[in-house]
Amino acid sequence: MNPLELTLMGLLLLLAFWGWRNWLRLRRALDEYANFIRRAASEEAALPARPVNPSLEALADAVEALGLRHQKRYLDVYAGQTRQAALLEQMTEGVLAVSPEGLLDFANPAAERILGQNALLGRSVVEALRDYRLVNLWRDCQQSGATQTEAVEIPLRRQRLQISILPDQNNPGAALILLHDLTRLHRLETVRRDFISNLSHELRTPLASLKALTETLREGALQDPPAAEKFLARMETEVDSLIQMSAELLDLSRIESGQLALNLAPLQPADLLQSAAERMKAQAERTGLRLEVNLTDSLPRIQADFQRLEQVLVNLIHNAVKFTPAGGEIELSARTVETKVEFSVRDTGLGIPVEAQTRIFERFYRVDRARTRSADGGSGLGLAICRHLVEAHGGKIGVESREGQGSRFFFTV
Repeated sequence: MNPLELTLMGLLLLLAFWGWRNWLRLRRALDEYANFIRRAASEEAALPARPVNPSLEALADAVEALGLRHQKRYLDVYAGQTRQAALLEQMTEGVLAVSPEGLLDFANPAAERILGQNALLGRSVVEALRDYRLVNLWRDCQQSGATQTEAVEIPLRRQRLQISILPDQNNPGAALILLHDLTRLHRLETVRRDFISNLSHELRTPLASLKALTETLREGALQDPPAAEKFLARMETEVDSLIQMSAELLDLSRIESGQLALNLAPLQPADLLQSAAERMKAQAERTGLRLEVNLTDSLPRIQADFQRLEQVLVNLIHNAVKFTPAGGEIELSARTVETKVEFSVRDTGLGIPVEAQTRIFERFYRVDRARTRSADGGSGLGLAICRHLVEAHGGKIGVESREGQGSRFFFTV
């Protein structure tokens, strides 16, 4: 082998050695960089530092751009999930996510409140819903794959629910259950319907009476002065009844809507009792009743609207007069109860049935008209007005009564 060939051989060996050494160095740098990327992917480290080897600059730029893009996507998804979680937390409708096996994967606070249960996650649909109609709706949704919606009344829980079950098209057998509590809306609708019905009933009687009296006068009663005078007096009574009902309805509407402004001022409870007693004394004596005021000297002054609280006492006394037979007694009193003053109107009248005592302060609710001593049973609004006026003062009103032994109405201010 000549010198030229030996020189070429040596150069080839040196070139191979240099290439092998650079390859090892590049392989080591790639392995280290791959380890950094794996650690970053497992969230054990931040994005890897830029490699020392200049040959990997382009790869580092690509990896860094990819990492930043994935990080932005992750933050966007996390922010979206956070917003959805906050929305579900604040929703008034209950939301339940059900797996294909019938177990709850998610339940927001509203669902737990509506169903009256805590820690619903992991429970079965049967355990959570506890009503065969609701469970059957979920099973129908599983079998048909179609949305199921129904309004269901649950007597044991005194609830009225609207339930919607939506199948998960991407996960057969899974479903989303939406619960809407209609109980309060149903109760308000019932109150509205009862109010219209009661008002119509209360107006029908005086209007029918006025019509009958008018027709009687037209048919010739006008030619008989004594009869005409009698009919006109009855018409005046019915008109007064309508005027009183209209005024009480207006008062009640203003009180319930918060439009009634109270003129609060310091007052002495004794002055309030004496004033109400003076206003009703003549009516009580005319019906053969004794009206007395029982006072104590140590009553503190209260901050209240004198006129409105007097209205409450007058209504309660008027109510006692109607239901107390001649020879009976009505007593007005007041006493200190903790930090408040309790006013009381006690009578020796007919008393109130137990079943009526929980409803006595409702609008238009009246005890049997046959139990009253007067032909006019009233509009049924007086006690409702009393309740609202007392509550406007921050107090409570109640009744204690036994049939045949009288009643005691009381309120605190």
